[in-house]
Amino acid sequence: MPIDTVAVRRVLDQTLNWSREQDYREYTKHDALNSPLLWALFGHHRLARILATQAVMRFPLNLRPVLGVPKSENPKGLALFVMALFDCYRAFGEERYRREAERLLERLLTLRSPGNWCGACWGYQYPWQDLGFFAPKATPNAVVTAFVCEAFLQGYRVLGKTEYRQVVESATDFFLNDLTVLKKTDEELCLAYMPLTMQMRVMDVSILIAAVLAQLGAINSEIRLQETAWKLARYVMNRQTGEGAWFYTDPPGDSPVKIDNYHTGFILDALERVMTALNRNDWRENYLFGTAFYAARLFNEDGSPKWMSHQDYPHDVHGAAQGILTFSQPRHLQLYPGLATRIVEWAVTRLYNPEGRFYYQQTRFYTKKFTFLRWCNAWMCRALASYLLHSRHEEH
Repeated sequence: MPIDTVAVRRVLDQTLNWSREQDYREYTKHDALNSPLLWALFGHHRLARILATQAVMRFPLNLRPVLGVPKSENPKGLALFVMALFDCYRAFGEERYRREAERLLERLLTLRSPGNWCGACWGYQYPWQDLGFFAPKATPNAVVTAFVCEAFLQGYRVLGKTEYRQVVESATDFFLNDLTVLKKTDEELCLAYMPLTMQMRVMDVSILIAAVLAQLGAINSEIRLQETAWKLARYVMNRQTGEGAWFYTDPPGDSPVKIDNYHTGFILDALERVMTALNRNDWRENYLFGTAFYAARLFNEDGSPKWMSHQDYPHDVHGAAQGILTFSQPRHLQLYPGLATRIVEWAVTRLYNPEGRFYYQQTRFYTKKFTFLRWCNAWMCRALASYLLHSRHEEH
């Protein structure tokens, strides 16, 4: 049965309420090394850390309570909730959404990464071993900081509070002075995921930073920031494939992740923010080409999100949320009519628990019916709020 906006708002409010009842504390996808047991057994060797993290992440059941992993605050998750709440406030005008968004922005300020960094920055509250790096707990990273900046930028646009803009100005110093520079020419700039010695070029990192710099540069009329944003975006755009996609890393062989769902959406949405902020359409055709690839190759007809362009399962809640965000933009409501709604219907039908939480993944044979607050609820709240905001604008 088709879902209507009344039902979507009911799901959204239930999910926001359940998340608040948890005090926004969570287990999260890569937090296995927060287990005292696993850290004692595996924490001192790179390969062991990778195996422990991947084993817990991939297991059909949530092992974290058994392993003593504590629930923690996730700055990226809080930022997503903030953006969802501001969209609800814009859509419905109810003060409760604004008050909660402001409360979470204040909370984000208390979660800044400790250390002698050049500006405000945020990271994950767990040790994280990836193929290309090891990051101790709370090590700041570009992606988390970019999402937090997007939340403060939205707060500034909605409420006009100077202190919100100043947080983003501070974070800009972190981006441009602390992150490792992986490539720099007169035309291109590529920055690393973290302020660590690392070589891996993760494609969405540079354009997520570019989107923040472009918006701030436009707000403050800072040509230097605008030019830097354009160089960061150009690096990514120059690596769009012949079919309109982007690999997760440059070169592609640096990661087993190839052309996946939600990182493709990250790049497209960030590119749109860059072009809008700088009032430039140089890459409009590339953007439309990439969006066509995203719609055709990373979603099934029923709205379920493919894992990668060459791999259908697992159908991940994050992919569904990102698809809703991308395809509920006004331009795409016309170019891809019904796609955002099909993804909403699939997610609510297949992954939603009426107590107010979304499940993690649907595999070919079973569903992982546990909830990561950031990965599941925060992303779906962000997506459903955006969907409702743009749907109301279409109706009026």
